[in-house]
Amino acid sequence: MVKLNTRNFGKIEIDEESIIEFPNGIPGFEDGKKYVLINNPDEENPFQWLQSVDNSDLAFVVINPFLVKFDYDIVLPESAIEILKIEDEKDIALYTIVVVPENIEEMTTNLSGPIVINVKERLGKQIALDDSRYSTKHYIFKKELNSQGA
Repeated sequence: MVKLNTRNFGKIEIDEESIIEFPNGIPGFEDGKKYVLINNPDEENPFQWLQSVDNSDLAFVVINPFLVKFDYDIVLPESAIEILKIEDEKDIALYTIVVVPENIEEMTTNLSGPIVINVKERLGKQIALDDSRYSTKHYIFKKELNSQGA
């Protein structure tokens, strides 16, 4: 077990086996190469945290993109498959980074830049998709707002 200081959760213990290496870092945060996924303490909450092991102040709120867009369908570039050493589709976990503004109803997620993790090899990378179907600012609560006539 490794002790980790975090801004959002204080001191926590993580299993070294849960550390995910991002060989290129995350765009804009290239210095951080090691992250860990932290589940939200509230089990009903679909959001998780991608916490930097190298920088206690750096954490991204992430969500499974299929919870936001059930028909989310991407094609990984060959270069990403090589970097992440992906051999089997079942070894892939997908997340998208969430932006949490002051007004929670305007929360968005970046569907055109998914975080792809090879859970078997514990390797991760944020991929920039060239796919016009997806936006960097996909509203998470849009459906709920529309169904209430807003």
